[in-house]
Amino acid sequence: MSTPTSDDYVVRAIRPDEWAAVRQLRLDALRDPVAHLAFLETYEEAAARTDAFWQDRAAGSGEGSTAARQFIAEAPDGTWAGTLTVLVEEAGTKDWAGDPVDRRQGHVVGVFVRPEHRGNGLIGTLFDAGVRWAWEQRAERVRLFVHRENERAQGAYRRFGFEPSGRVVAFSKNEAETELELVLERRS
Repeated sequence: MSTPTSDDYVVRAIRPDEWAAVRQLRLDALRDPVAHLAFLETYEEAAARTDAFWQDRAAGSGEGSTAARQFIAEAPDGTWAGTLTVLVEEAGTKDWAGDPVDRRQGHVVGVFVRPEHRGNGLIGTLFDAGVRWAWEQRAERVRLFVHRENERAQGAYRRFGFEPSGRVVAFSKNEAETELELVLERRS
């Protein structure tokens, strides 16, 4: 059997009733060798969360939500090959770090593609869906934060058009380390 291309996947929003699959994909992502650089929670923290937490998370980022949207890539065999989530941040609010948000923007989090599905363009397909949804929500830009040492992710994000904003924040799991903000401005 040939290796699937990005066109062989169905990229879609999760459904709230798929919370158990959302949980399993997150736990799998947290086992990735670079998870310590890419995610703010540990496997142990996520595994300890209640079913109600995962149900709320799926409802809050599934089909129909306008505050957040989690996209998954479904492989031809029905397995979930990858994911990303876009949060909508409103102007006049504060972001996760307590800093003011000066314009409506999308914030990409939770990016993960299973190792056996990497290298075929799937991550770009997920980003296309996430960014398109952010524009549909009237975002003026889309941003993400990436650990300074996660060069593989930085390279991928730059290929999708994200550029450094100049903002550097302390990595919440270790204040001695930093993350870079990368942004994609909406073209008029």
